[in-house]
Amino acid sequence: MAEELKISKNVSKEGMYRELYPQLCALLEGELDSVANLGNFCAVLHEVFGWLWVGFYRVCDQQLVLGPFQGPLACTRIAYGKGVCGTAWAEKKVQIVPDVNQFPGHIACSSASRSEIVLPISDRNGKIVGVLDIDSADYGTFDLIDAQYLKQLLSLIDTDLPFWQGGLC
Repeated sequence: MAEELKISKNVSKEGMYRELYPQLCALLEGELDSVANLGNFCAVLHEVFGWLWVGFYRVCDQQLVLGPFQGPLACTRIAYGKGVCGTAWAEKKVQIVPDVNQFPGHIACSSASRSEIVLPISDRNGKIVGVLDIDSADYGTFDLIDAQYLKQLLSLIDTDLPFWQGGLC
């Protein structure tokens, strides 16, 4: 696939995700390097949706450690159960936060962040190996449509590679 995205103008958010899926699939297909794939994954979402920050954290020694991302500087390590990312990891469920200032214990990696969605990533055995974290500069950006389609996009990520299995901790 050429490194160019084609998303129709004036299409709904759902439509954007539907058009994006086969393009992201083609972009990642055949590439075995996790860092390359995760970097492109973040770049695609950042470019298409214009979100403030899109990135991955992976579980290393009972912490989430920053992985590939697009956007401003980020927190490097997040403890289990802390902030939105640590909560998604601990609760093993998607966190949709319309206003980060209302989330108890929110970790403000960027003062420009207003809303956030975090999806836990598990391996084929159901073990949480990381999270996908997305921040927006606007309040109320994320909803169940995002959760549904981001889960679908995450299914393209191979979590059995060493990057996710603690091989680089």
